[in-house]
Amino acid sequence: MNMMYALLGLNVSMLIILAFLTVRQLMASSNSEQAGQRLEENLTQLARQNQITDQQLRENLLVNFNNLQQAILVKLSHARLEQTQQSGELKEQLQQAFASHRARFDERQMDTLKVLQDTLQKGVQENRQQVKESLTDYAKELGARVSLLAQTTETKLQEINQQVEKRLAEGFEKTNETFGDVIKRLALIDAAQRKISELSDSVMSLQEILNDKRSRGTFGEVQLSALIHNMIPEQHFSFQHTLSNHRRPDCVLFLPEPSGNIAIDAKFPLENFRLLIDSSLPDAERQQAEKQFKTDIRKHIQDIADKYIIPGETSDGAVMFIPAEAVFAEIHAHHADLVDFAQNAKVWMVSPTTMMAILTTARAVLKDAATRKQMHVIQKHLNMLAMDFERFQSRMDNLAKRIAQAHTDVDQIHISSRKITQRFVQIEKADLDDPDSEHLLIPDISPEIPVNENGSGGDTDISQQSA
Repeated sequence: MNMMYALLGLNVSMLIILAFLTVRQLMASSNSEQAGQRLEENLTQLARQNQITDQQLRENLLVNFNNLQQAILVKLSHARLEQTQQSGELKEQLQQAFASHRARFDERQMDTLKVLQDTLQKGVQENRQQVKESLTDYAKELGARVSLLAQTTETKLQEINQQVEKRLAEGFEKTNETFGDVIKRLALIDAAQRKISELSDSVMSLQEILNDKRSRGTFGEVQLSALIHNMIPEQHFSFQHTLSNHRRPDCVLFLPEPSGNIAIDAKFPLENFRLLIDSSLPDAERQQAEKQFKTDIRKHIQDIADKYIIPGETSDGAVMFIPAEAVFAEIHAHHADLVDFAQNAKVWMVSPTTMMAILTTARAVLKDAATRKQMHVIQKHLNMLAMDFERFQSRMDNLAKRIAQAHTDVDQIHISSRKITQRFVQIEKADLDDPDSEHLLIPDISPEIPVNENGSGGDTDISQQSA
């Protein structure tokens, strides 16, 4: 190309020189015709030379272009060959660099895994130690609370037992006192029975005094009142108490269940009894008086049963108070049919002596009821204590469940720790060049050289760019 440009420049220079010379000749020539001919000849000659030069120049340019093209093709072949060789060398260098970087990465990865494993094992050990210490402290605290609760419960139980024993002892003491009083009063009854014979004359004279029915009823009420006031607390009896049927017995005893309210009648028919025991009367009159006496007694028993036995309000029986021991003895000694009739009608016939025994029994029943009320309070506290124990048992069960759940959680933590340790062991044993172990590798996050799926680094892209 340089030669062609040189020849072209030479021809142009020659043409310029010829033109310059021609112009000078024309200027120097005086004859214009000759000058014109010469100019024409020179121009013709110049045109011919120019054609020849142009033809030569074209031929030279074509030859030079062909030579230059062949030279370029040869150089391009050599350049391609050199580039291929350089690409292979660069590929080897890149593979060596990748292998070096991969070795350093594997070494760093192993160091990181070891540090992570040591840290994890240390953390797991610390967690185990903390859990163990927490469970130990919790167990100690729980044991202390349980011991304190057991001690408190035992103390309260001892206090309750002491109170129960104290009240039972007081109850037994009062019962013994009551039995002592009963024995004393029975002794008094025996003494009174010994004096019955001495009082027989007085009774006979008293019968004369009590011929009037109103006076006789008042005497029975006074005697009954004296017995009841001496034996029964005032809140447990009432004189002339009105029942729901508007009847008024002489006295009502308010006793606890199952005895209930007991009505007492102190009026007793003695007219025919006085005739019965009058030895001056003929036997026929006395027999008639006896029949009338039994009729009066039956009627009186039936009236008491009808008036003073009210289901749901009073007891299922009533008391017929006989103010004279002689009358009571006569009925039980010679008139058993009246006794049977009274028992069938649930009317209990009593004398002053037996009335005292009944009142003593009623007093014992009242004391027993009071004791039972106290036992009810104790039973209530015991039931509350049982409920407290049930709540304690429920809370102990919940606590046991929580401890069992904590133990289960610790076992699960141990299982997870063992799995993590085994996973690290598998990672340590895995061959990074083995395709079957790719699932054990941690994803590459290194920014140095990206790793393709085939593990060949960036060679493919570089080779494609080189091609």
